[in-house]
Amino acid sequence: RRPPRSTMGRGLTLLLLALLAAPAQAEGGAAAAEVKIEVLHLPEECSPKSKKGDLLNAHYDGFLASDGSKFYCSRTQNEGHPKWFVLGVGQVIKGLDIAMMNMCPGEKRKVIIPPSLAYGQQGYAQGKIPPNATLIFEIELYAVNKGPRSVEAFNQIDKDSDRKLSQLEISQYLKEEFARDGKKRHPTAHDEILADIFKKNDHDGDGFISAKEYNVYQHDEL
Repeated sequence: RRPPRSTMGRGLTLLLLALLAAPAQAEGGAAAAEVKIEVLHLPEECSPKSKKGDLLNAHYDGFLASDGSKFYCSRTQNEGHPKWFVLGVGQVIKGLDIAMMNMCPGEKRKVIIPPSLAYGQQGYAQGKIPPNATLIFEIELYAVNKGPRSVEAFNQIDKDSDRKLSQLEISQYLKEEFARDGKKRHPTAHDEILADIFKKNDHDGDGFISAKEYNVYQHDEL
């Protein structure tokens, strides 16, 4: 099954969310060996392969390794639409960030994730995951797209191509995004969101979001 609609609009919305979020940095390295990956299906054409910072569209089911019981099914969430998330920045558990690297559209994987890369000693009571639980996920990846902090996304906002985002450029982007989704918002919402974006991204306080400040995922060169 393919994504239910074009990825472009969703990607721009996630761009806004990424600017508002303070992304966590997920580490791979030695921990990657602790995630066991079994490829269930590999399409003949495998391009592009997923990498850190990409915007992914996928379905996945989660099971407890101890008894095989299912604790999560993305097909029963959000009217059955595949989930969207940015890979490698902590939007999912670390084990999934590792397990879905170098994956291609149409690929299916079964992965086993140890507690240290899932919910650890605390577990996750709300998700019915006990302490020290090893998790199994069956994943089907539908799409791999340039992520919200990509060069393309930056250039789309940077209208004057000076390699930094001004308040005017971000403001215009917000107006376009608000007009696109058509939702009613309080008159102060625009200014509040604009201020929040610069508070979280303008680290040197010069009134601009530079390419370096913007590209926190380090998956492209800006």
